This record gives sequence, C-alpha cells and structure tokens, in this order.
Amino acid sequence: MQKATFGAGCFWGVEAAFRCVNGVRETSVGYMGGTLEYPTYEDVCTDRTGHAEVVEVVYDPSVVSYDELLNVFWRIHDPTQRNRQGPDVGTQYRTVIFYHTPEQEQKARASRERLQQSGKYKNEIVTAIQPAMTFWRAEEYHQRYFERRGLRPCR
Repeated sequence: MQKATFGAGCFWGVEAAFRCVNGVRETSVGYMGGTLEYPTYEDVCTDRTGHAEVVEVVYDPSVVSYDELLNVFWRIHDPTQRNRQGPDVGTQYRTVIFYHTPEQEQKARASRERLQQSGKYKNEIVTAIQPAMTFWRAEEYHQRYFERRGLRPCR
C-alpha cells in the first residue's frame, strides 16, 4: 500500500470522490501544511494555522496508479482558484498536492505542467506541490461525511 495526500477545497467532497476509485483502500480527512500541532477544525477555520483541509488516500498501486489518482484530483476541482473552491474561501481550501516520495513529486509536477499546457484552463494553475508533513486526522464527524448522512457518492 502507498499513501497520497490531496487538498482540493472542502475535504468532504474530495474524500467522497477518492472513495469511489477502485484500488483506494482507505481514506481519512484531516489537516496538513500548518504550524499548529493537533489542530482542530475550529483552529483551521480561523485561517491562521496554515493548514489545508486534505484527504489522505491509502491505495494499492497494483490496482490504481498515482497518475490515475492525479487525474481524479485535477477533475474534481478548479486548480486555478487560489485559496478557495466554490463558496469556500480561505487558505485551508487551497489546491495542493503533498507528495510522499520523489517519484510522486515528479509525477505531480509533470501532470500539472501537462494540464497547464493543454489549454483546458484560461488562467494559471495555482496548485502547490509540497512535501508531505504531519497529517492531523480531523474529528470523527468529518470522516466519510456524506456516507454518514445517507448519501451515496459512488453510483
């Protein structure tokens, strides 16, 4: 198993999208990229901790590749929006890829460049690509949020 970590706005929808991918074995929502240890949702929402809402994905690379996970990441959000996605505004909603290995870094940078050159977006892609830091798991009520409310994101 390998890990991948992505931030693409509110982590509820991001987690739901990755849970639908064949080969993804586990997902957890949480916070990464900030300075405060043991941040809470309330801390992160102050926009002063530096954390992004992220999804940590544990996947089987014999079933799904990191490149395929990157394709999901690019598809589920607008990577040209700085520090926001839709109505959610703040640095915690930034678009970011946290890489766990040099190979992930290389693949993330190459995929961002390909997407920028594709002409799909008129504006610049602002997705940051940074080394993974400590993952702080979010409160339990955030985990599998849609499923807990009876919504079935995978149809």
